[in-house]
Amino acid sequence: MSLKLTTYYQGNQVPELPGTNIFHSKELFLVYEATPNYEPILIVGSIDERPVVKLLAVTRKSTRLFPPSFIYRCEIYGIGEYLDDTLDQEEIFDEILEHLTNEMLSKSFLIEFRNLENSLFGYKCFRRNQYFPVNWLRVRNSIHSMKSPMDRISYSRRRQIRKGFKNGAQVIEAKNDEDIIEFSRMLKKNYSGKILKHFPSLLFFQRLVSKTVGIEIGKIFIVRYKNKIIGGSVCIFSDNNAYIWFSGGMKKTYAKQYPGVLAVWKTIEYAHANAYRHVEFLDVGLPFEKHGYRNFVLRFGGKQSSTRRWFRFRWKTLNNLLAKIYL
Repeated sequence: MSLKLTTYYQGNQVPELPGTNIFHSKELFLVYEATPNYEPILIVGSIDERPVVKLLAVTRKSTRLFPPSFIYRCEIYGIGEYLDDTLDQEEIFDEILEHLTNEMLSKSFLIEFRNLENSLFGYKCFRRNQYFPVNWLRVRNSIHSMKSPMDRISYSRRRQIRKGFKNGAQVIEAKNDEDIIEFSRMLKKNYSGKILKHFPSLLFFQRLVSKTVGIEIGKIFIVRYKNKIIGGSVCIFSDNNAYIWFSGGMKKTYAKQYPGVLAVWKTIEYAHANAYRHVEFLDVGLPFEKHGYRNFVLRFGGKQSSTRRWFRFRWKTLNNLLAKIYL
């Protein structure tokens, strides 16, 4: 097998490619490209001019309050999309991983693979390229059975949803720039650092729901109360699954409206109505016993499972030290 790897750095260079995984798509590449401090690359592997694998990675600049004042980190969701089931995926991944690592270590302080479907996939490939694993958790809601999503959630959560609507809250899809701008400002101001420390610019949200990328790949649901946005969620769709990327609300100021609860519930309700099989939360954290956000989302009826994230630091000394700790 002779695999030819081609790396694309600009959206106008990326050809139309087969595939259904949005995390390794041209559409998400264009969203990243339009977002300040984001720099995507798309690696395409071909055999005899036929694409057999795609892997999208993005380098983002993270500003910090303490030295170093900013760092560049490269993130990849999953291990790529494979377009030919007859080929050895791990053999292909080994080549594409080596290529990606050599490419990105010169630009990034850290490379991180997250949201792996199979935590055992590519173990030898990762270790051969000096990555180390950290145990992580995922929460996924199955919504494709005869049992409705409302029947799956806890009694207290059902009560909160009813009270939120009774107390005047409304949940709708963001339809215009004014809604998205107000939502972005609200969420950035009220977002908990315990969930994610990084928050993208307004252009990320505008581009995510814009049909100018070719197809609609995401939605923003907003919670309104007396003409003010008090909560919301951002979701993205891939294959038969919906993923909640960001969610939150002004729960202290508007406790009786339960904005954070309604924002998540609307995404689950929409996904069920549109025949998606699962709703997954993209970041529920390390496997600590006490984790506020993870405990919050589990009450919507999802199941918790164990997975891994793989890390590679540019500094060899630091990377080797952490590898000894986590291996």
